[in-house]
Amino acid sequence: MKRTLTTLALVGAAAALAACGPKTETKTAEPPAAPMASAPAMTAAPAPASDNMAGMPMAAGTKMAKGTGTVTAVDTKAGTVTIEHGPIPEANWPAMTMGFKAAPALAQSVKAGDKVAFDLKLENGGGELTAINKQ
Repeated sequence: MKRTLTTLALVGAAAALAACGPKTETKTAEPPAAPMASAPAMTAAPAPASDNMAGMPMAAGTKMAKGTGTVTAVDTKAGTVTIEHGPIPEANWPAMTMGFKAAPALAQSVKAGDKVAFDLKLENGGGELTAINKQ
């Protein structure tokens, strides 16, 4: 019985590894399909002119928050804005100073000393700026 269980475990492990291993496929060269005369040409839509994500739908578990404070530092290379902010009830945060991830356009729109109102997407114990406005 022990030998049977061990054999089944090894076979199961081998099957699992085989399923996870690299897949190799051979493809045969196919001639390119002729374009359909009646189908309109498809083109990619241009990217939006701004990085403002305020209108973007969020995942069901994503929480949003708003805050106000004073920018204490901006690191455009790291993509962060540090803000000394008041309490943020949606995140259950007291007043503190912390850095937030920010898109390049948002980080470049403010400088240390600016009083701001901001919107956050809360995730993994931190937040990402989705909007920031000087007051």
